[in-house]
Amino acid sequence: MGSIDEQILKSAKEIIVKFIEAGRLSPAGFDETFKNIYYTIKEAVQGSREKSEEHNE
Repeated sequence: MGSIDEQILKSAKEIIVKFIEAGRLSPAGFDETFKNIYYTIKEAVQGSREKSEEHNE
């Protein structure tokens, strides 16, 4: 697992923990919510990396 993937996973975990602490997430909804958060962060990171690479060309 690359450094970027580790950071994405860590960020998703931190958000999930905050949702659980705030009472906004139950165990029944964990699977779907975690996937949504993880892939949203991943898309945002990949999109920003692509834009950065375009500007460097």
